Amino acid sequence: MSDKIVELEKFGSLARITLNRQETYNAFDYPMGQALVPVMEDCGRDPSIRAVILTGSGRAFCSGGDVRAMGDFLDRSQEPPSVFIQGLTKYLHGLVVEMRRMPKPVLGAINGVAAGAGLSLALACDLRLASAEARFTLAYTGIAVVPDGGATFFLPRLVGPARAAEMIFTNPTLSAEQARDWGLINRVVPAESLAEEAMAAAQRLAEGPTLALARAKELLNRTWDSSLEAQLEEERRGIMAAFMTRDFQTGVRAFLAKQPARFRGD
Repeated sequence: MSDKIVELEKFGSLARITLNRQETYNAFDYPMGQALVPVMEDCGRDPSIRAVILTGSGRAFCSGGDVRAMGDFLDRSQEPPSVFIQGLTKYLHGLVVEMRRMPKPVLGAINGVAAGAGLSLALACDLRLASAEARFTLAYTGIAVVPDGGATFFLPRLVGPARAAEMIFTNPTLSAEQARDWGLINRVVPAESLAEEAMAAAQRLAEGPTLALARAKELLNRTWDSSLEAQLEEERRGIMAAFMTRDFQTGVRAFLAKQPARFRGD
């Protein structure tokens, strides 16, 4: 691992983004936000990249906003504390929007603690694999602030309003198994297998029908704000567009020949 606070690696059609501030458990601060947003945007623009992994280095995925940096601001700055958080959320929220708008699946490989904004980043991923050693908590109200990074948007949709309120108000720390049972993550894997399992899962996504996955992600993003009739119309348009792709023809012919489909993403 390099000394960069955000590491980007590309493996053919895959990209892996690694948060790398191990001394702070990969806490999110201004420099990380300034580095992370353009890296995610690069993955979204690069036509050769068909799936993205987001993970952390060391013992943490991301421990949330850098509380030490917040304390330093309180001690040294003459400006109100809101100035600090306004700048930080600009990067955090821009990152979450980019992850959700990106027409490619983002796989979270949760290698350790995901707390506060780190949990928000995990929830913004399309799919989440977690190490058996991972832990999940919000922790915002522990320092008398409210969640950000989309936590109040994603949590009720994943775990329901009652459990979302419990996580926000009482800050329980969930094990990986509890997080899976609550619906926060998709799968738990042994810690030593996480990187390999994440690469394999992302490779399967990258080998999938890229345009169909992008349209399906868009439909999932719309579903909470659409009526049934509106969603049915969007599905009709989406499947009509999918029928015009080469991947659709490939999929049908492979199915009829009882062979695995080799999608090109067009």
